[in-house]
This record gives sequence, structure tokens and C-alpha cells, in this order.
Amino acid sequence: MNGRLVAASILTLAFVGIGTAQGAVASGGDDSHTSPAQLKKMAREAHTQDQYKALAASYEIEQRDYLKQAADEKQVWIQLRPPTPNLNAKYPRPADQAKSLYEYYVEKAQASGALSAKYTQLAEPMVLAQQRP
Repeated sequence: MNGRLVAASILTLAFVGIGTAQGAVASGGDDSHTSPAQLKKMAREAHTQDQYKALAASYEIEQRDYLKQAADEKQVWIQLRPPTPNLNAKYPRPADQAKSLYEYYVEKAQASGALSAKYTQLAEPMVLAQQRP
């Protein structure tokens, strides 16, 4: 009986320790994601090559995230799409919602890609201007 109690308490402590470690890893250390408000603030205050590069990198990360979400939603859309159209179906169907989400994520990815290209281009002329004597 005491052996089971000791084993149960050890397992409990181990699970608590694992949960605490995972929470610490998940909450800290990963500053790659910036909020839209932070991106807007960075865009207003950007005047140097490094700031433009940081903005471009942030928008590239955002674009990759949106493309991943779009791919996931496309899979859901394909799975939920009925093989034959049902005329008595009530709208919006789950497949319609998945399609709308897919299109939304693709649109946001395109916008993020355009902003990334814009800030990359803004950073590049500064490099060329600095290299010319």
C-alpha cells in the first residue's frame, strides 16, 4: 500500500514538473510572433535598414503562418465537401465555412507577403546607397 502511494506521488510530481517546464517553454523564449499592434508601431517608427529588415522578417513569419493555416483549412474543406450537391442543405454548411476560412487565410498571406516585399525593398536601397562611394 505504501509502495503504491509513493509511486503515485512520484508520478504526480513528475507530471507537475513536466507541465511547469512546458508552460515556461511555451510562454517565453519565442518572440518570433508579434501582434498586429506591434507591427503597426514598428512600421510607423521604422527609419533604418535594420528596422525594415525586422519588419520584413516579421511579415514573412506571418505569411508562413497564414499559409499553414490555409493549407489546414483546405484539407478540412476537402474532407467536408459533399461528393454531390445537396439541394436541401442549410447554409452555411461546414464545408462553406472551411472554404471561407481558407480564402481568408490565403488573402491574409498575400497581404503579408506584399508587406514583406515592400519592407525588404525599402531596406535594399539603403544597402546600395551605403555601398556607393
